Amino acid sequence: MDQRFFFGWFVVAAAFMVLLLGFGVAYSFASFFDGLEADFAASRGDISLIFSIAGFLYFSLGAVSGPLSDRLGSRPVVAFGIVLIAVGLLASSFAQSLWHIYLSYGVAVGVGIGFSYVPSVGVLQRWFVRRRGFATGLAVAGIGVGTLLAPPFSRFLVETLGWRETFQVLAALTLVLGLLAAWMLHPSPAARGLYPDGDATAVGEGASLSGLALGASLSSRPFVLMFTASTIVSLSLFVPFVHLVKFSVDHGHDESWSILLISLIGVGSMFGRLTLGGVADRYGRYHAVVVMYLGMALVQAWWFLSTDFWALALYAVLFGLSYGGYVALAPALIADYFGAKNVGGILGVLYSGTALGILIGPVVAGFAFDLTGDYALPIAVSASAAFLALAVILMAPSPERWRKSQSTT
Repeated sequence: MDQRFFFGWFVVAAAFMVLLLGFGVAYSFASFFDGLEADFAASRGDISLIFSIAGFLYFSLGAVSGPLSDRLGSRPVVAFGIVLIAVGLLASSFAQSLWHIYLSYGVAVGVGIGFSYVPSVGVLQRWFVRRRGFATGLAVAGIGVGTLLAPPFSRFLVETLGWRETFQVLAALTLVLGLLAAWMLHPSPAARGLYPDGDATAVGEGASLSGLALGASLSSRPFVLMFTASTIVSLSLFVPFVHLVKFSVDHGHDESWSILLISLIGVGSMFGRLTLGGVADRYGRYHAVVVMYLGMALVQAWWFLSTDFWALALYAVLFGLSYGGYVALAPALIADYFGAKNVGGILGVLYSGTALGILIGPVVAGFAFDLTGDYALPIAVSASAAFLALAVILMAPSPERWRKSQSTT
C-alpha cells in the first residue's frame, strides 16, 4: 500500500458514513411528527416519547457495545447495529398504532444506533494519537452532515411518497451503505502492521495499546465530573431536535422553512466538528470542551429570548456549533485522560448518563407544552441545566494536571 496515505483515514470515512446514516435517521424524526400526530391522534408528549426512547437506548447501550467492541472489534458490532436500524425503519412503515412505533422506531432503531455509535467513535482512538481530535472531529461530522441533509430529504419524501414509504427508503439506504461502511472499521493499526497516525515508528502512547484499567477510570474524579456534566447538559441538548420546528411553527413561521432549522443545526454542527478538533489538538482539548459547554449554555438562553425566524436560525447554527464541537472532543478527551485501551467501555458508560437526559428532556418538554400551551418553561429549564453543567465541568482538572497529581501520589 502507498504509505503516503494512511489507512486510518479510510476508517475515519467509514465511521463518518455510519454516523451520518444513524443520526440522519434519528434527527429527521421531526419530519414524521405531523404524519404520526394525524394518523394516530397523538399529543406532542406522546410522540416525543418515541424519540426519547430511541435516544435513551442509543446512548445507554454504549455501555454494552463499547466493551463488546473492545473485545470483538468494531466491525461485527456495528454491522449488527446497522441491520437493527434497517429492520426498525422497515417495521415502522407497517405500524397500525403508536405503540408499534414505540417498539419499531423507539426500541429497534434506538438499539441499532446504540450498537453502531460508540464502536465507530471508539475505534478511531486507536488509529490516532497526535491527530486524535481532528480525526474524531472528521468522523463525527457525519452526524452534522446527517442532520443537515436527512431532515429536508425525509420531509421531501414524506410530502412526495408518504411517511410509511419514507421509512422504507431510509431502511434500504441504511442497510446497503451502512454494511459497506461497517466492513471498513478495522480494529487497530497494529492489525495491519501500522502505527497510529501513520508514523514510521511508534511514538508516545502509540507505542502500545495502553491505558488505565476500566474500573479505575470510572471511579476517578475526572470521569465522575465528566459523567455528571454530560448527564445534566443532555437534559437540554435534545429538546430542539424534537421541538424547535414546532416552536417555530407556533410562532407563525412556515413549516417548510421551520424544518430547515434542524438542517441549520447540522450546518453549525458540521463546522464545529470539522474545525474544532484540529484547533483543540493544538491548544488543548480540555479547555476547548469547557468553551463548548459555555457555548451550549449561552445559546439555550438565546433560544428563550428568540421568536423571530432569523433569530431562531442564528440560534440553530450556534447551537449546532457548540453541540457538535463537544461531541467531537469528548471521545478524544476521554482518551487523553485514560488512554486508548478501554476507550470504548469508558465512552459507553459516559454516554449512559447522556441517555438519561435524552429520555427525560424532550418528553418533559412535550408534556410541559401540553399542560401550559407554550415552550417557555421547558426552554428556561434547558438553559438552566446547561449553565449547571458548565459549573460542574469547570471543577474537573485538565488531563495534564490530573496525570501529574497521580504520578506524585
